[in-house]
Parts: sequence; C-alpha cells; structure tokens
Amino acid sequence: MKADRELVLKKLKTVRGQIEGLIKMVEDDRYCIDISNQLMASIGILKNINKDVLDAHLRHCVTEAFNSSDQLEKKQKINEIINVIDKLAR
Repeated sequence: MKADRELVLKKLKTVRGQIEGLIKMVEDDRYCIDISNQLMASIGILKNINKDVLDAHLRHCVTEAFNSSDQLEKKQKINEIINVIDKLAR
C-alpha cells in the first residue's frame, strides 16, 4: 500500500472506536437520530480513508504502470480504476 500507513491506521482505529460506540448506543436503546448521526460520521471517515488510498494508488501504482512498457499492466490498472468507479457510482 502506497498511502500513509500510519495515517490510514489512525483513521481506521478512530472508526473502530466509533463502531464500538455505535454498538453501545444500540444496546442502550439510544435515540435513532443520535445513532444515525454517528453512523454518518463513521461513513464519512471511511470515505476519506478510501480517498486517501485511491489517491496514493493513482499517484504511485498507476503512474509506475504507465511509466513502464508493459501494456498488460497498463490495461489492468485501467480496469481496476473502472471497477472502483463502478462501485463508487452505486
């Protein structure tokens, strides 16, 4: 992985803490809107992490592939990005 490992791990651990908090909120039968707000915050951090990972992938892995003479590798990288865009568009 080419993204900043420590930053990604820090953000993932933050989300883990939020998920644990969400579990407790549900167990404690907290107010629906409070749970929803916390869910949206967790989703926002996950989206941000994904952006960081994809950014690093494009800047490093895809750039390396396009700087090489390997046409198959270039096509694979294009297909990977198309697949990610398809998933994000759902």
